[in-house]
This record gives sequence, C-alpha cells and structure tokens, in this order.
Amino acid sequence: MLLREIAHSRTGDKGNRSTLSVIAYDMKDFAQIERCVTAERVKAHYQDMVHGPVERYVVAHLGALNFVLHDALGGGVTRSLALDAHGKCLSSAVLSMDIGPREAA
Repeated sequence: MLLREIAHSRTGDKGNRSTLSVIAYDMKDFAQIERCVTAERVKAHYQDMVHGPVERYVVAHLGALNFVLHDALGGGVTRSLALDAHGKCLSSAVLSMDIGPREAA
C-alpha cells in the first residue's frame, strides 16, 4: 500500500531546508503511519535529494508527523537550478512511499 492511500501531505521550504508533514486521513491509520514512516525511511526515500539529516516530530493529537529535511533544496530555492526539488514536489513524492499492507484498526 502506498502512503497516499491513508494520508496527505503539506510542505514548506526556507533556505536549504524543507519541512514536510504527513497527515492521516483517519486517526485509525495514524499508528501505522507513525510506525512505518520513520526519519530513516524518509531520508532513504529522498537519498539523492536530501544530503543532510532528517528530523521527525510526532504531532499525535493531529494524526501527523512533521519532518525537517536539511540540505534538501540544492542550496535553497533561489539558488537551485532544479525546478522540481522544492517543497511542494517533495510532499507529493513522500506519498509514493510503500508502507506495506494496510493494518487492521
């Protein structure tokens, strides 16, 4: 199952850092998202784009995870020659992560 089946994402960027939130559509799916979408997996998912550390923050009462991706935007939005490596595209790409079969609630 792809993450997009049970979650949506929002993002922002500032300088050479992107923030990325993954938000469960339904709170019953949040435990699976929290278990499967780790900082390490997000870093590996963006292995060619994110060159710094990835930090994860749990916002359980919103059914969300927030990630900070350091050194992720090719020097920053205004400096990068890449048209598709900025925050909005990163949030779409995380939803293609395979998180295994859907778990029973």
